[in-house]
Amino acid sequence: MPPFKYSKKVIENFLKPKNFGIIKNPDAVGKVGNARCGDIMEMHLKIDEKSKKIKDIKFKTFGCAAAIASTSMLTQIAKGKTIKEAKKIAMKDVAEKLKGLPHIKMHCSVMAIQSLKKAIEKYENKR
Repeated sequence: MPPFKYSKKVIENFLKPKNFGIIKNPDAVGKVGNARCGDIMEMHLKIDEKSKKIKDIKFKTFGCAAAIASTSMLTQIAKGKTIKEAKKIAMKDVAEKLKGLPHIKMHCSVMAIQSLKKAIEKYENKR
């Protein structure tokens, strides 16, 4: 057993992740990985051109429970937000919504945010 305990919200988002999968013909995809822990996260976005809101968001994550739960929660936070609002999402926002994340696993929320920001950056660079 790991030297830390996951919250019920982390376990729920790990076992039944929200927004898991890919978007056909996405407006942008952001992918990040961490060679040290082995986690890989991919974020797919569909953006409403007029409002600049994230109208659909999906993810694929290869990693531990915290990585999958963090990415799942981030998609729930970001969906419906404008690009400007989504850029402001911080690791503490993800951790708070997950009702806590062990300190040793906080990098998972950082990676999830990095994958989102990379997708947003690619979207903006295409425009």
